[in-house]
Amino acid sequence: MPIRDMILPEFDHEMANTRKTLERIPDNTFEWRPHDKSYTMQQLASHLAHMPSWTSFTLNDDSFDTAPTDGEQATTPQAKSTADLLDTFDKNVATAREAIASAEDAQLMPPWSLKKAGEVIFTMPRFAVLRSFILNHTIHHRAQLTVYLRLNDIPVPALYGPSADESMA
Repeated sequence: MPIRDMILPEFDHEMANTRKTLERIPDNTFEWRPHDKSYTMQQLASHLAHMPSWTSFTLNDDSFDTAPTDGEQATTPQAKSTADLLDTFDKNVATAREAIASAEDAQLMPPWSLKKAGEVIFTMPRFAVLRSFILNHTIHHRAQLTVYLRLNDIPVPALYGPSADESMA
């Protein structure tokens, strides 16, 4: 079985759950944050909306430097509304899914590195980067977002089973 066929069902499931979570964010909560050291709701949600876009450079480049010594530091464009957030997310998910669906095993095996100012943070095979740096990282931040929702009395969606706010029906 090609690697892409093992990744796509998980990708589809996690992206659907992430969209369900992002849909819940009211525009008027974008500036809220649980602590001074935490992202605002807008920053966290915008980060989640852009993470699928990392698929393209993971599959097509050997590395990504978040703060290249000869260029600008990577930044995340901030959504202006929930509609903007969902539009960005949907476009990024569609592009990422297409990239994964067309990837051959030979493209998914070579090493890929995340760097900061030229220093390697980690190196893994590209398929492992898709699973950890993109999928698991998305799950991590989505979990943070569900806490943000709870702390704002916004119903948390059922993701892997019922939530305290909704059943799986």
